[in-house]
Amino acid sequence: MPGALSRTAAFFDLDKTVIAKSSTLAFSKPFFDQGLLNRRAVLKSSYAQFLFLMSGADHDQMDRMRSYVTAMCAGWDVEQVRAIVTETLHDIVDPLVFAEAAELIADHRLCGRDVVIVSASGEEIVAPIARALGATHAMGTRMVAEDGRYTGEVAFYCYGEAKAAAIRELAALEGYSLEHCYAYSDSITDLPMLQSVGHPSVVNPDRALRKEAAAQGWPVLAFSRPVPLRDRISAPSGAAVATTAALGISALAAGALTYSVLRRLAF
Repeated sequence: MPGALSRTAAFFDLDKTVIAKSSTLAFSKPFFDQGLLNRRAVLKSSYAQFLFLMSGADHDQMDRMRSYVTAMCAGWDVEQVRAIVTETLHDIVDPLVFAEAAELIADHRLCGRDVVIVSASGEEIVAPIARALGATHAMGTRMVAEDGRYTGEVAFYCYGEAKAAAIRELAALEGYSLEHCYAYSDSITDLPMLQSVGHPSVVNPDRALRKEAAAQGWPVLAFSRPVPLRDRISAPSGAAVATTAALGISALAAGALTYSVLRRLAF
């Protein structure tokens, strides 16, 4: 049984769980406008986005997408990328956020849980979105940079079992009781993440994950309503308010992280 000081968290995948598109490919247009991409690359990323939306992304597709994205951004200026994401965040992401996800994040925060966005997308993209959503932490793929530019190599790929390992490491540092934590994802590639917590749920699942959820008896959630980020987490659900009033749960508090994990966290 968890003690009075037991800490818990809710871990959210980003793409097609919290937002309706690939967060990385969604920024193709502003990257093109700022001269980082040529027209051929934009068209190719649009096609990749179409495939992602229509069929989901299995392990082979994710590996191809990683190779494509890392090769594409080799030589890019790191600070320029961060500036573009910051300047265009609301224009790009506002129409993509699922209202149901924003409400669920609000509910978890009200219940005193940390909220962690965990994504295979780059930390430069994941962190600003997570901050706008009111998340406590963000973990994303970290690329190697030298002299302020990406080399095209990956230092940490936040995907599959590596994503689950990062969650376990963060849980150990923050004191989360994983058997009492929650996790949400749409993809079978996040099965290790879902299996690492006591309360997994699947969101808009691909075929393989839907089959797994049925076998495990996991809840299946359908998110479809977009909401502007500026209106995110405006009001938690009535059920969460009632639960909080009954239990008298205090507000969440983030613990200190060691340097090794801070390099994976984008805050």
